[in-house]
Amino acid sequence: MKALKYILSVLFLSLYFSANAQREDAGDYEYESEVLFGVNKNTNGGLIGGFSLKMGFRLDETNFQFFGLDLANVKDSREVRYPTVLGNSFIFGKSNYLYSLRPYYGRELIVFKKAPQQGVQVSVLGAVGPSIGIIAPYVIEYAVNRLETVREQYNPTDHQSRFNIIGPGRIFEGMNQSDIAFGANAKAAVNFEFGVFKSNVTGLELGYQLEGFTKEIPLIPTVEGRQLFQSVYFTFFYGFRK
Repeated sequence: MKALKYILSVLFLSLYFSANAQREDAGDYEYESEVLFGVNKNTNGGLIGGFSLKMGFRLDETNFQFFGLDLANVKDSREVRYPTVLGNSFIFGKSNYLYSLRPYYGRELIVFKKAPQQGVQVSVLGAVGPSIGIIAPYVIEYAVNRLETVREQYNPTDHQSRFNIIGPGRIFEGMNQSDIAFGANAKAAVNFEFGVFKSNVTGLELGYQLEGFTKEIPLIPTVEGRQLFQSVYFTFFYGFRK
């Protein structure tokens, strides 16, 4: 809820300043194509929720079409992280990661146009596409006794005491045991673009993401699994135009 309030505040402030930045000298700022790279933060992710690539092409003066690809780490809102005696931390009860690969196609409409070297350009967009979910084991290091530890996927039957868990597994450990889930995704967003050079673009995308899969994803086996995930997100992006 705090993240949503923050994003909405930024959205309204940006709209206010962008509206006041549009003057008679908002000259020609035409471009035919763009390539953007982004870093995502969302209400279903951690510090970094994912990465994105987007390629757009002009249809007319204010309309664009674009193709994109997002890679996101999707978390369950019920996950709780605990510290260990070794100074690291783990998520008790989590048995799987969900990495979502989202190719998509969308349309973008420019609402406020910026001048070549000043102001803010504001646009709205929508996109849909398939989703490929990679369900990877969440591996922990578990103390069987004072002398022996094992590294294996968390199982609520075998790992009942969180005090015996001394840390998570190595990055990408267990990926060779991953399962696949198929689904679809859709998003709607507002873009705010800044920058002083016509050929470069820096900006922020604020939006809502909805994603569903054909089967339940068992991120936390002791609670009901989910097929539908929704989040509010913002993406900082940088790219090139010509």
